Amino acid sequence: MPLLFSYGTLRDPAVQRSTFGRELNGRGARVTGFRLESVEITDPHVLKVSGETHHPILVATGDPADGVDGAVFEVTEAELQRSDDYEVDDYQRVAAPLATGESAWVYVAA
Repeated sequence: MPLLFSYGTLRDPAVQRSTFGRELNGRGARVTGFRLESVEITDPHVLKVSGETHHPILVATGDPADGVDGAVFEVTEAELQRSDDYEVDDYQRVAAPLATGESAWVYVAA
């Protein structure tokens, strides 16, 4: 099953229920080579589901010393597609390294 790293609203149980139809079981993780910034959300559906006007967004630094904490979830391919549908155009999904040496899908600045 694919791994999905989340540092923001996809960790919220209400967002998970709305997006995936279930709450995900995850574990703490750290993605490396990125720093956090913020993006204003204007999509009405995402605003309604998350309840937040600004979401965190990862920006690549290329420095493995940089990192962001979050959670990693095992998801199905169908759930991965649903997470693509949830994320706004400011984000793109890429494979990124975790501190454990694993690779996970993560949403970063487009």
